[in-house]
Amino acid sequence: MSLSVRILKTAQAAKKASHQLASVPAKERDRALRLMARAILAGRSYLIKENSRDLAAAGRAGYAKALIDRLTLTPRIIQGMADSVRATVRLKDPIGEDLGTFKRPNGLLIKKIRVPLGVVGIIYESRPNVTSDCAALCLKSGNAVLLKGGKEAVHSNKAIFKVLKDALSSTSVPPQALQMIDPVDRRAVQELLKLEQYVDVIVPRGGEELIRFVAENSRIPVIKHFKGVCHVYVAARADLQMARRIVLNAKVQKPGVCNAMETLLVDKAVAKKFLPAALADLKKAGCELRGDAATRAMVRGIKTATQKDWSTEYLDLILSVKVVDGLQEAVDHINTYGSRHSDAIVTSDKAQAKQFLEGVDSACVYVNASTRFTDGYEFGFGAEVGISTDKLHVRGPMALEGLTSYQYQIYGQGQIRT
Repeated sequence: MSLSVRILKTAQAAKKASHQLASVPAKERDRALRLMARAILAGRSYLIKENSRDLAAAGRAGYAKALIDRLTLTPRIIQGMADSVRATVRLKDPIGEDLGTFKRPNGLLIKKIRVPLGVVGIIYESRPNVTSDCAALCLKSGNAVLLKGGKEAVHSNKAIFKVLKDALSSTSVPPQALQMIDPVDRRAVQELLKLEQYVDVIVPRGGEELIRFVAENSRIPVIKHFKGVCHVYVAARADLQMARRIVLNAKVQKPGVCNAMETLLVDKAVAKKFLPAALADLKKAGCELRGDAATRAMVRGIKTATQKDWSTEYLDLILSVKVVDGLQEAVDHINTYGSRHSDAIVTSDKAQAKQFLEGVDSACVYVNASTRFTDGYEFGFGAEVGISTDKLHVRGPMALEGLTSYQYQIYGQGQIRT
């Protein structure tokens, strides 16, 4: 069977299963998720063994430390995967929610009801836990899911998928609602992106190259989970001790993720007082610093930031630093070079905070907090499919509600239109 036929049949089976899944009660979907969480823990040794094959290949290929960190499964991470699935069970079922009911003068009763999207295609790289998170979210929200992981995590993804799929065997959730596309080459993605008749939405999670490829080649609507060029702006009236804590956390707590700070902006009014201590904190944490001329004039041993640095997602212990002349220059810089992901201001000035919130065109905008909180779990949404940097139809952490659409259900008593 050719690659294109295999993927077509997989998508067709998922579409059929999505229609069957629509009639599976929420309690049964939740039971399936509890069994999946139990199976993840029971399969811990198997998952770690398969993950070790990917880690060995990553070592031979010379992958960056940040990528290997995202790829690694440990007992703690596997426990977290199971906990995430269980947390999804506890969330309110969105399907069937009444979003509004109204009656027309002709007597028609119209209800706006939340419904699943149908078949969700997830194309992702590196993180094996995406397999369980996305499977759980999609099944909880009544969607069939097509998972397409990257070659760097092929053994890990297959193992997690097998554990999850086996757990469904004793439930009334149609097993074909959970699908994985095995081939790891780019041709498999190209074939999948042609199947608009069977797949309702594509969500790419990964590097900039992958997301651009998917967006440019897909016939299916794409919700882009683009790179995270996140900023923290330390304003003129910032609490500088608070700012130091926020800046350090936003950059070094976990640098290889999309909500980590990549550019620090500091108001010139506090730069001389703030930068030496703050950059010393970052250097001590192993961070490489790249600054503009004003920053380098104040602190020695900093590399020159290029134009490219301002729009780069490092996903590593590298930070670009710029001194700005006031809030408006900070906002303009973020809107020019940012990725509409997550950006923060540190300030005690409520008026400036409001101006920043209204001026920055990002999915998540913070006042006096680290950008690292942009996360479905931290927002109380449970697991997430990813962080959408689009505006249609979902923005920010994409969880259960983001995996739904709505349907108008109209009740009549024989009305006809004249």
